Amino acid sequence: MTHKINALRAITEDPDHAIVLSDGTRLSARLWRPADADADPVPLILEFLPYRKRDGTCARDALTHPYFAERGYACARVDMRGNGDSEGLMEDEYSSQELADAVEVINWAASQPWCNGNVGMMGISWGGFNALQVAALAPEPLKAIITLCSTVDRFADDIHYKGGCLLNENFGWGATMWSFTSHAPDPALRENWREMWLERLENEPFLPSTWLRHQRRDEYWQHGSVCEDFSAIKAKVMAVGGWGDAYKNAVPQLVEALDGAKGIVGPWVHKYPHFAAPEPRIGFLQEAVRWWDHWLKGLDTGVPDDPDYRAYLMDGVRPAAWYTERPGRWIAEDTGATTHLPVQTLHLSTDGTLSDAPQTMETDITSPAHCGAASGEYCAIWLGPEMPGDQRGDDAFSGTFTSAPLTADMDIVGAARMTLTLACDKPQGQIAVRLNHIHPDGASTRITYGVLNLTHRNSAAHPRAMTPGRPEEITLDLDHIAYRVPAGHRIRVSISNAYWPLLWPSPEATQLTLTQGSIALPQRPTQGGDEVAFLQPEAAAPWETIEIRPENHVRRQEVDMVTGVHSLVIEDDFGKLRDADHGLISGSIARERWDIHPDDPLSARGECDWEDELERDGIQLRTRARCEMWSDAATFYLSAKMEAWENGKLIYTREESDAIPRDFL
Repeated sequence: MTHKINALRAITEDPDHAIVLSDGTRLSARLWRPADADADPVPLILEFLPYRKRDGTCARDALTHPYFAERGYACARVDMRGNGDSEGLMEDEYSSQELADAVEVINWAASQPWCNGNVGMMGISWGGFNALQVAALAPEPLKAIITLCSTVDRFADDIHYKGGCLLNENFGWGATMWSFTSHAPDPALRENWREMWLERLENEPFLPSTWLRHQRRDEYWQHGSVCEDFSAIKAKVMAVGGWGDAYKNAVPQLVEALDGAKGIVGPWVHKYPHFAAPEPRIGFLQEAVRWWDHWLKGLDTGVPDDPDYRAYLMDGVRPAAWYTERPGRWIAEDTGATTHLPVQTLHLSTDGTLSDAPQTMETDITSPAHCGAASGEYCAIWLGPEMPGDQRGDDAFSGTFTSAPLTADMDIVGAARMTLTLACDKPQGQIAVRLNHIHPDGASTRITYGVLNLTHRNSAAHPRAMTPGRPEEITLDLDHIAYRVPAGHRIRVSISNAYWPLLWPSPEATQLTLTQGSIALPQRPTQGGDEVAFLQPEAAAPWETIEIRPENHVRRQEVDMVTGVHSLVIEDDFGKLRDADHGLISGSIARERWDIHPDDPLSARGECDWEDELERDGIQLRTRARCEMWSDAATFYLSAKMEAWENGKLIYTREESDAIPRDFL
């Protein structure tokens, strides 16, 4: 039996399909498939996550997986071991056990009577990471993947470290995962749900400690970094990203490294492109079906002839902490991504300008510890005011170098490279470089940025202290971007030696002395309208819920006028909902606080507090995960407390503390 590419098929859904692994662990899958798949087998699309299919990723799952199933695919949204409704315990992110489990699920699926033997893997963030990592293990049934908002290098370009600097997201997301993995299974699905819950609470790892014990690019980070051997990936790869997301760089890297890879980057934050913001959204599901149909069904959908790299060139706009849409146009590169584009080099001058000719200069940079307040979230995800705001405040604390008004539009497409000759007055220090768009009235929009731990200037695996006062040449790449600066406006390079609260500060305040510098700007010849077009977004019916408490997001900055401490306060109330189908009630509230005194990098402190609720049939469950981080010149300190309540009674308490030596950080 054959079907037209877009012929819709009636589908079935199993909300708790059992996949029993070879060690006896039962994983729970939400499985959609055509009702006639036993008679007319179909490929499987796997999404393998810790984020709880029953009450975590329901909204996006509802829009996505039934859409594929109606078009002739089985879709398995599997809870990883130790999460959601699956048995077992989670060890870490991207552990060898996690990847082995995924391979076993792929081989299991390929052997099912309703599967034609071909498997694809898809996911965003964690699911995008492990899709790449599983592809590098090359299980035979895995023919293609779609990876969204992911990375090829776990040390250089994830939530842990960037340019060898410690991202505060390492602590923040670790606290999030400690909370997330503490949730109980749905009591309606597991008679032994309480035993499973208590086992998780007792054994789940406090991951900030694990990650902070690896402060250089060692074997721990090499594991799962597919850039170690791109040739291991045999499946065909579509990579998708967003300019509003943290993970901007993997798409062009994969396009350049893998034969047949295709890349799409839009203006979006950390979301699937058929419902992402800022708009314009695209018909991502239609693009995905074309990809799956070609590589999993053998249909000629023309995807090998698509341009290798399709990117949204954003028009320069005024700074804002949130955008609902970004004006611009779609551009396309038929072969490769951006490395072939021409580069213009501009040089830093003592008078604070950018010029065409190299110059000797001397500029001191002594940023206060709270410089970086307008950085926004490292990874914008919750659709609140998380994007970089007006950069003028941070520019005032930085060394700035500004161009003359542009005589023509400038299309910056690719990764700018900064080269600096500098001296540091301390053995350790950090540097942040922002490329900003300066409007005629002085407003400053961050185009892109890069950071570097100066002890990692030559090697992330083997850091080396700076010799105080001795100039050295260093280079750092800024994140990929596609951005048009209009004629008559200016560009600015802003350099600081602090970037809080994005980065944990160096142990001492430093002074950097710049004696030479240049920035290489990849530029694409300016063209007119869209060079490619996408269909309008489609999706399956949305998740049906009953709202109990509305969602609300707060982000504010505070200054204690007595102590001089500057604080960022974040309050994310994700609301409380009842699933209209099976009745499970879930809700959560996350609070963060980041404190620092401008004159004291050792005053830095982070606090995270997550409260989560789960209710069903008279059972009320609640967990609270509180975590703190601070440091002195030699040591990082972590403290955490987990509490769990059943029907209002405290039934479990666990406390963790750790002291971890600083390692050139």
